Amino acid sequence: MKLSISVILLLSSFVIQAQDKFQMGVLSESDKKFSVYEKDTTASAVFLYEFGDNYFEVRNNYIWLITKYHAKIKILNKKGFTYTNVEIPLYTSNSNKEKLVTIKAITHNGQVKKGVKREEFFEEEINGRWSQIKFTFPDVQEGSIVEYEYEMQSPFFYNFSGWNFQADIPKIYSEFNAKIPGNWIYNRSLVGSLNLDLNEANVKKYCFAIPGGTNEASCEVLKYVMKDIPAFDSSEAFMLSSRNYRSKLEFELSEYKRFDGTTDKYTKTWEDVDREFKSDRDIGSQLRKKNFFEKQVAEELLHSGDELTRAKNIFDFVKNYYTWNEENGIWNDNRVKTAFEEKKGNAAEINITLINLLNAAEIKTNMMLAATRNKGLPKKTHPVMNDFNYILAKVDIGGKSYLLDATDKYMPFGMLPFRCLNYYGRVMDFDNESYWYDILPESSNAIMIRAQMTLDPFNKKLSGIFDFINTGYKKVSQDEILETTKEEEYLEKLEEEISDDFHIISHEKNLKYSDDKKITERFNFEIENLFQGDNIYLNPFVIKFFEKNPFVSAERNYPIDFGYPMKYQYILNMKIPEGYKLKSLPEGKDFTLPNSGGLLKLSVIDNESGTLNLFFTFDLNSAHYSNEYYSGIKQLFNEAVNGQNQSLIVLEKI
Repeated sequence: MKLSISVILLLSSFVIQAQDKFQMGVLSESDKKFSVYEKDTTASAVFLYEFGDNYFEVRNNYIWLITKYHAKIKILNKKGFTYTNVEIPLYTSNSNKEKLVTIKAITHNGQVKKGVKREEFFEEEINGRWSQIKFTFPDVQEGSIVEYEYEMQSPFFYNFSGWNFQADIPKIYSEFNAKIPGNWIYNRSLVGSLNLDLNEANVKKYCFAIPGGTNEASCEVLKYVMKDIPAFDSSEAFMLSSRNYRSKLEFELSEYKRFDGTTDKYTKTWEDVDREFKSDRDIGSQLRKKNFFEKQVAEELLHSGDELTRAKNIFDFVKNYYTWNEENGIWNDNRVKTAFEEKKGNAAEINITLINLLNAAEIKTNMMLAATRNKGLPKKTHPVMNDFNYILAKVDIGGKSYLLDATDKYMPFGMLPFRCLNYYGRVMDFDNESYWYDILPESSNAIMIRAQMTLDPFNKKLSGIFDFINTGYKKVSQDEILETTKEEEYLEKLEEEISDDFHIISHEKNLKYSDDKKITERFNFEIENLFQGDNIYLNPFVIKFFEKNPFVSAERNYPIDFGYPMKYQYILNMKIPEGYKLKSLPEGKDFTLPNSGGLLKLSVIDNESGTLNLFFTFDLNSAHYSNEYYSGIKQLFNEAVNGQNQSLIVLEKI
């Protein structure tokens, strides 16, 4: 069979380009020439190529997990220089550690290459378990291509964790390979919204054996490829941990079948976990300290009042007694007695104290394992204990359940800090079986402003009163601001945020209309420079809820998560002064999301009595929205921002 010259040249070109991609130090002409990535013109850098290979190998009579990695990155502008600083993590146990067998790194500037010298690779200790190899590519310019490859040797088979396809910058090509002997069984899952371009799994027989052994294991040979992978935009507002959405492959060691016939199981059932927790020194045994705590607190704290009263009093005692050290502490050496004596502890120690005291008061309370919002959602398919990083208390009183966290001095009974609003957790009921339990946020969260304004044409100023009412999570935030800021500083900052012409005359917290989930403030104020010639020009929104739209991307491939439902309301009553008549009013707005998901309403009414009434309502009726709602929510915020910024009341002199 004869091939034409053109076909031969085409095949040769393909082979050369394929070799260029895989070969360290060799670049294709197309990689060298382009200066802007057409599929994402905002990208500061782009992965031209990324390759990983993972397999098991016997070296010096020891089984190692070998990881090979190779990447080429094009630096498109100065913002991309951040990707020329590389950190490679290495894990260490009490008796063994991961190490890099080889590493190379090169900067390409046209035909000029400059490598990183051996002494320019630094190892830095992070903590007792982790270190990292660090280096920086030399002579980086706009248009440089940087590439590096390394081989890692690991004795920790459970550290074969997977592959991150998606990053903060786009990738043109990313390939993950693995060869896994049948002795090792891993759970695996594909996370994220992107699909694989290649998904191959084959069996290779007799591919792995240990020296002196009589059996050879078959291997599963895996190859996964994604092409043209968009950057993951982690700057978009209102998102849970990006770990939930970045496209990646996750591997988790389930069991290891030894060559002698024994098996080590790593993936356990919840029944196994329940049994282990009961006897665990750092958690289980710490939950059985109620006799100690009974002796440390006043008797009336545990026995005065009904169950709900006692629970609230104990909760208030613990959150005011302790200072949280900003650590979660779930897998630490927790010592609740020491923490109690020092009046300071991590979240686990504080909430274990709370659980002990509530049980000492004969109020049924269990520990709940949870994950904070920045940790990611725990898997429900099987126990993965590293998915959890927080401990809460679940209290059952009179047929109603309450979730409690005593680390935040401003948090009311029955509300969790924002960081804990992460869908669900696992309740460890040691008398029965553990179970999943949903985390439901406080439903009534609002900022409401009710204003009355009077125009004084003679003195050319506006005076008024507005009540500032915060409920739910908005109240908690406002409490902290008022408690930690001097009143003078608080009022000055508020004046600066509103306008140079806005002046607060007096301020008071109206305790009569406040409670544990609501706080009301009253302000007397004046506004100057509203008069221009014979006319009065007034934006009725003295305080704006939104200065700009937080949603700017054209589209979104992951859910919108506000943490809790929200309501914003602005009501204004203003009398038209004598000698003036209404010239123009803001346009009304009426916009709703599908399925009663939210709404925006703006209306201004000119009453016959000579007064104006403005009503503005902005509701987000859910804490979580699928990405299908994105365009609607983006438009909802856009309408709200425009309504506040562009509304204008004009009065002209008669």
